[in-house]
Amino acid sequence: MANPQSTAKIAGHPIHPMLIPFPIAFFVSTFVCDVVYWRTGNDAWAAAAIWLLGFGLIMAALAAVAGLTDMLGDRRVRALDDVWWHAGGNVIVVLIELYNWYARYTQGTSAIVPKGLILSLIAVCILLFTGWKGWKMVYRHRVGVMDEPAAQSSASTRQRAA
Repeated sequence: MANPQSTAKIAGHPIHPMLIPFPIAFFVSTFVCDVVYWRTGNDAWAAAAIWLLGFGLIMAALAAVAGLTDMLGDRRVRALDDVWWHAGGNVIVVLIELYNWYARYTQGTSAIVPKGLILSLIAVCILLFTGWKGWKMVYRHRVGVMDEPAAQSSASTRQRAA
């Protein structure tokens, strides 16, 4: 049986895995900026953090659209428990980070320590969990992994054995 496939693709390549590194990097970088701001008090780190949060939210929305398209596009994907943990956890991260961004936008640097720092830490911890669930979807359940034709699979197995 063929692997569950991504529905949202560009030239045969799944879009969701192309987008997810961006919000992860932006949200982790927000946490790093928060820690540096907490230790130094330098407002440049606070300014960087709010921009990182904003870009992270935009990229998370794009990744969510592609991920939701994949989830709705193949019933075998929807049937996986890991998919629901991955999606639900990431929705929670986005909601936390949306509140984190709003608090900073309305309250300025006073929203960073301790509230923003704690929210960023919680988001990063949840991202570790949802990343693990995403890994399981790809490497255990082979979601979005291209099927190898039998002849090519046999040839590559012989090459590796040699």
